[in-house]
Amino acid sequence: MKILNLGPALAAIAAVSASATSSASFVGYFVSSYNTSSGGHALVVYTLTARFNGPYDTVFSAFDLASEDPNALTGFWHKDNHGDPATNGILSQRYGTWDPTTTGSATANRPFDSYLTIGGIARPANTTRANSQWFDGGNPETRGWSRPDLPANGMIGWTNSDSDNGQGTVGNSAGVPTTDVRLAQFVLSEGEYARAFTICIKYGNEYSLSDDYQVVSGSFTLGTVPGPGPVALLALGGLFARRRR
Repeated sequence: MKILNLGPALAAIAAVSASATSSASFVGYFVSSYNTSSGGHALVVYTLTARFNGPYDTVFSAFDLASEDPNALTGFWHKDNHGDPATNGILSQRYGTWDPTTTGSATANRPFDSYLTIGGIARPANTTRANSQWFDGGNPETRGWSRPDLPANGMIGWTNSDSDNGQGTVGNSAGVPTTDVRLAQFVLSEGEYARAFTICIKYGNEYSLSDDYQVVSGSFTLGTVPGPGPVALLALGGLFARRRR
């Protein structure tokens, strides 16, 4: 796993974000990556997380995932059981779904599959569901998030349909730091150009009332960027936050 030093500039941004939302313990968005291969394809697997500094911080939903570059919304690899018997379980950029409940085998499929989640890992019991914006604007389709690419409407999101089960709470996302909540896994071809995204999350305390939460937006980057290191790992604290009680 490769993690680049954020440096003073990005660290300062993260510090500003944490200060602006000090009562909610949000630190920033982070991306980790590792190289792998499947079926003769050289791949890079990216894990997007939200990091906190409190023991009960919980993500309820992610939304407004967007990129200003339309090409950044395509080219993801999937290896899931998306519903077509002819192509289920096949590594593909043409077929797939973002649904974490249909990834399939934890060893043969999950390590090579792009999916979205609120905490936890991709498995049948995952309680993450797509929001309605998968059907609106941009490049929608009736299958919702059962598609290999991402709609270009800038509004798509996903939510934990059972916010009381702790799936979105820190410490419950296997394979990432216990301070983090997993939001997505993206699988791209090795050597892909850098693609930048913006995202928002709604979060609060594990024991918060439904109307006691905060919203924070920020950005993250996948792919190769200029400068030291072959694989990019960028973390940028939320640029905007608001609190509701």
